[in-house]
Amino acid sequence: MADETLPTEIAEPAPLTALEQLVADVIAAVPAGVIASGRVVRGAEAEIFAARDALPALMTMLRDDPRFAFNQCVDLCGVDWPGRAERFEVVYNLLSLQLNHRLRVVITTDAATPVPSVVSIWASATWYEREAWDMYGIVFEGQPDLRRILTDYGFEGHPLRKDFPLTGFVEVRYDPERQAVVYEPVKLQQDFRNFDFLSPWEGMTTLPGDEKVHLNRITRE
Repeated sequence: MADETLPTEIAEPAPLTALEQLVADVIAAVPAGVIASGRVVRGAEAEIFAARDALPALMTMLRDDPRFAFNQCVDLCGVDWPGRAERFEVVYNLLSLQLNHRLRVVITTDAATPVPSVVSIWASATWYEREAWDMYGIVFEGQPDLRRILTDYGFEGHPLRKDFPLTGFVEVRYDPERQAVVYEPVKLQQDFRNFDFLSPWEGMTTLPGDEKVHLNRITRE
């Protein structure tokens, strides 16, 4: 008697969520190589990793294509990964007011390679690009006003880099004798100390006045 095998049912793939469909549509709308990868993070955040040189064309498409209509750059920021060859990530958070969805675009660069500015696409990016330059030293090519925005005049270095010292290089104080604000090298009033954070109730073996009781207990043991 021949064995009768029941036909196996092939499970249909689960339908894409709205955010997964958004990521898939963006990837399909650009040439190969423009977007390295895309994903939905924590089930609520659409994110794509894009090529740096293709950024202006990609951002223009995301703004002008009616399927996406990202007419607002909410903000952009830098992220420092010192161990990587391209240590900086530049993160753009886009918002579509018409379609009520958001997208995060991430590119990478190093300390010397400039990133194309998106100020001609979203004028609001001027402040954010200046902040990323000030804090991380990320250069934006085509930015017409690349000046420091948070640190003081003549500040040296970029304070949000992971290799920037926590104490900085100089300190500012008012000198009553000169009647002026002066900059001086950082002088710490005391050396750094290592704290063991041991609770006093754990480290204390006796209470004041109980030394004799403690010694008697050690003798008995």
